[in-house]
Amino acid sequence: MSELTQLFATLKRLLKARGLTYRDLAGPLALSEASVKRVFASGNLSLDRLATLCELLGLSLAELTAQAAADVPRVRQLTEAQEQDLVSDPRLLVVAACALNHWSAAEIVAHYRIEPLECLQYLLRLDRLRLIELLPGERIRLNLARDFDWLTDGPIRRYFREHGEADFLAARFDADDEAHVFVHGMLSAEARAAFLAQIRQLRQRFASGHEDSRAAPIGQKRGVGVLLAMREWEPPDFAGLRRA
Repeated sequence: MSELTQLFATLKRLLKARGLTYRDLAGPLALSEASVKRVFASGNLSLDRLATLCELLGLSLAELTAQAAADVPRVRQLTEAQEQDLVSDPRLLVVAACALNHWSAAEIVAHYRIEPLECLQYLLRLDRLRLIELLPGERIRLNLARDFDWLTDGPIRRYFREHGEADFLAARFDADDEAHVFVHGMLSAEARAAFLAQIRQLRQRFASGHEDSRAAPIGQKRGVGVLLAMREWEPPDFAGLRRA
């Protein structure tokens, strides 16, 4: 669905919710009722008349646009087959990772050995997966719900466990902007639940930082990995000494 089509769909929904008919809109728009019907059927509405409708709804144009964006159905999770499609082609996975990190098509081509036409083909595949919406001018709009996540034991997570986790943990973590913390202790059920909630909050804070960094030039940003894990566990050597 195009941005304009979505805008009109949201506009119609809000007008209907307020009980405003085409007849009610004819006077403020200085059109006949039949003309109002044609305007909504064609999607051809001047900016002045759009502003008039926003005024009737008690909204600014920016608020209407934000509402239209919020109305777009978002992807919360891919299927096993869709995730497998991503990991089956490393170049597609690179383009997907860049797109999800708000890179433009030009930035992807400039940083990786991926040609412009090839990049476009990969972006179209991501569009078919509904991870993104590819707009005119090869602009990329993410189509993910705020709670989007990869499958718990799906192809994406298995791929990074097998191909990335060991490399990530092999670093010394001694730079000023690095950290590696491992702790082990005995926690009650209440303490475990509270700490797990804090981990989820930390993940949200990381996601907020990601969004806050979106406007920064790509040369001023760096890819950052954060591994958060928590489970009931004891070292295998300890477990081997337990009494039956």
